[in-house]
Amino acid sequence: MLTRSLNGLKVIDFTQVAAGPTCTMMLAGFGADVIKIEALGGELGRAFWPQIKGQSVTFMALNCNKRSIALDLKNEAHLRIARELAATADVIVESFRPGVMDRLSLGYEQIRAGNPRVIYCSISAYGQEGPWRDRAGVDGVVQALSGLMSVTGTAGAPPCKIQVPIVDIVTGYLASVSVLAALARRDREGVGLHVDASMFGSAIALQQAAFATYFADGVVPDRLGSAAPYAAPNEALRCADGWIMVAAYQPARWEALCQALGIPDKATDPRFADLPRRIANRSELIRMLEEQVVKRSKSEWIEVFQALDIICGPINDYSEVVNSPPFADPRMVEKVVHPTVGEMVMPRFPLSAVGELPSVRRPAPLVGEHTGEILSELGYGVEHAELILTSQRKAERAFPE
Repeated sequence: MLTRSLNGLKVIDFTQVAAGPTCTMMLAGFGADVIKIEALGGELGRAFWPQIKGQSVTFMALNCNKRSIALDLKNEAHLRIARELAATADVIVESFRPGVMDRLSLGYEQIRAGNPRVIYCSISAYGQEGPWRDRAGVDGVVQALSGLMSVTGTAGAPPCKIQVPIVDIVTGYLASVSVLAALARRDREGVGLHVDASMFGSAIALQQAAFATYFADGVVPDRLGSAAPYAAPNEALRCADGWIMVAAYQPARWEALCQALGIPDKATDPRFADLPRRIANRSELIRMLEEQVVKRSKSEWIEVFQALDIICGPINDYSEVVNSPPFADPRMVEKVVHPTVGEMVMPRFPLSAVGELPSVRRPAPLVGEHTGEILSELGYGVEHAELILTSQRKAERAFPE
């Protein structure tokens, strides 16, 4: 099974919020034993809203299949435990600002000295070596700096970010891909590697084709709303009862669309006869199409267009998505039982082999839920584990919900 590919691999997770936890969530989903090292009061992502019974939904979504140990890295005894865990790791993932792990004697060179095969992944806003390496960054700010917000939304409207933390998530995905590549290299050559995952670099990678186009023609792209800058029609069209997305820019589909709308002569209209002219005359094109599309409902047009192999779909809100036919596929979601929240529905792990139905092995952990278990695996006795757990309980009292 694909989701057992990393069975036996130990990952030590020094990350928080979204980008780093997404990376380690992917590794855990493939079967790795991910040990999440958290502050005594829990990582920052646990404070995000909404919350159910004191548990952050965001945290629970990004931390399934992991174990948690709570340590105070300012305490030398706790820090020694973190170093012991790092010394036994196959993979370490951290998301502190560059230099922080070095100051804790947990940096790559320090760990590699005793663990030369370690794959060490550093996730940061602007990379480990760039001119902005010391700057902090968050998803929205990186969306702005990377140009992503400049091409999101409609012309003349205020700046608009993508609401989901897309830079965080894609950084986590790309970091996990880099870790897997480094593991393959280690299997082949027997050596570890320091992987650098940058949020800014990931945001640029999201726009790879767009930046390549800018380098080619020097034209700063406009905000086009739902439209694709490279094709037309490939955008939202207003129907009698809402909106649908239509992609009919290939010649055969463009002709079929004109036939379906009862305007067959427009397929060869000099303004719209080929793709470059349809892009150049997009405003006129959309006005012409919507004059016809607005006469009927979404469901009527979708039925007509699908019969002609015109690619289309309704613009759904979340309630419509979860009631749509493709979402009924059992690979989309699963029920997870959390020890505090109880049963909840979560998106299923997104990758699997054909015929495989991945499922959560364990829900997102409570803060330090596995501290005693992990310390026991390191050879510590019950008394030592109780000292750590007592520190955690004091921290919980200091930071009430």
